[in-house]
Amino acid sequence: MTAEVIVGISGGVDSAVAALLLQREGVSIAGLFMQNWEEDARNASGCRADEDRRDAVAVCARLGIRLHLRNFATEYWDQVFEHFLAEYRRGRTPNPDVLCNREIKFKTFLAEARALGAAQIATGHYARIARVDGRWRLLRACDHAKDQSYFLHALGQDALAATRFPLGELTKPQVRELARAAGLPNHDKKDSTGICFIGERDFRSFLARYIPAQPGPIRAPDGGEIGTHDGVFYYTLGQRGGLGIGGRRDGDGAPWYVVGKDVTANVLYAAQGNANHWLQSRRLAAGALSWVDGAAPAAAFSCSAMTRYRQAPQPCRVEVDGDTAIVSFAAPQRAVAPGQSVVFYDGDTCLGGGVIDRSDAPFGGWSQS
Repeated sequence: MTAEVIVGISGGVDSAVAALLLQREGVSIAGLFMQNWEEDARNASGCRADEDRRDAVAVCARLGIRLHLRNFATEYWDQVFEHFLAEYRRGRTPNPDVLCNREIKFKTFLAEARALGAAQIATGHYARIARVDGRWRLLRACDHAKDQSYFLHALGQDALAATRFPLGELTKPQVRELARAAGLPNHDKKDSTGICFIGERDFRSFLARYIPAQPGPIRAPDGGEIGTHDGVFYYTLGQRGGLGIGGRRDGDGAPWYVVGKDVTANVLYAAQGNANHWLQSRRLAAGALSWVDGAAPAAAFSCSAMTRYRQAPQPCRVEVDGDTAIVSFAAPQRAVAPGQSVVFYDGDTCLGGGVIDRSDAPFGGWSQS
């Protein structure tokens, strides 16, 4: 019998409970495990795909449902990882989870589920979907601490119409308790972190396999040399650790933070203090815009926005001109990083978002545009 819904079973507890809840609703389901990264001599690392696959098999056996196994490694490399590397080579800090969701989980996976005869897919994301006035809306999860709508903002009407998020009303402790009570074998499994589908690892050594180290100077904003970096690609704005200048104490002796990168000159800039003005900006420009409803709410509108995951949404004004948005915040924002996503909200409703190109921080590139 063809399943109504194909659940993306990752091997983790969230997707397992998503399947459990749908099954308890009486929905005909099957699971699908996606392998999207392959280890070889070039990229051997700590990816735990084999462990996750075994856990996915065990979960589906416990639930008594069929598990499909699919390898989307080529699609992941072409549509996500190549872009990830290209952004780092430009000195930006990409967010692969956003692209991974749009291209793999809610496009490639959805297409495969439809090929298997299913009408919908489901995942263990913490987010909600609602239909209002004939349109689909993406909503923040009830548990804002776990909400993942930031990573899902690039989904459009077709994907939302074909998707279920069973965990949107739950907290993580509730999910684990449901898994434990149901006897799911992974009820106490540690949550996965790291790069989407690649997993946890020493990030700098992993990136160095694809972007060789190019050491250069670390300079203070006044141009004085204060240390040496391993390669500007490996650092992000606001970063404190890994600079190797912790022993140097200038001014008030505060720690040093990355405040800028000059890829062409191979120079990394750092300044002291977590809240130093070199990291502050009130405006940013974003491109590659995606709107959940298919278009921006208006050419100019007020809303709130997040420039990084788990940040509290910040009041702002958005002006849209084609595929570019200028976002002006009511209060200064810290460490707005080109390559990251800015995501717009109206209350709990996610409107969409885009990729940050520049900001008006001193090293943000605003004057170069």
